[in-house]
Amino acid sequence: MGSWTTVRIIGPSMEPALRSGDWWVVRPARRVRIGHVVAARHPERPDLVVVKRVVRREGSGWWLEGDNAGASDDSRAFGEVGEESILGVLWWRYRRARP
Repeated sequence: MGSWTTVRIIGPSMEPALRSGDWWVVRPARRVRIGHVVAARHPERPDLVVVKRVVRREGSGWWLEGDNAGASDDSRAFGEVGEESILGVLWWRYRRARP
């Protein structure tokens, strides 16, 4: 796991729990658990960070799914996500200051 970071939710894949436009602080997690909402590098596009819920252990990685199955590109499409691709757990939602 890396360091603290932030992510912006883009799209409806995690609705209703997370809304498009929300900003979240991501904290490194020593242990990922089923039910955690995590930020992870997309296994086929490492430059893309996805935010999904941990559903189960799969092979040597994790099976991640969006809460809104009809609008989610997740492990159902790209398979398991390796432990090394998990950036951390969503910890706190915040509002960005307006310029």
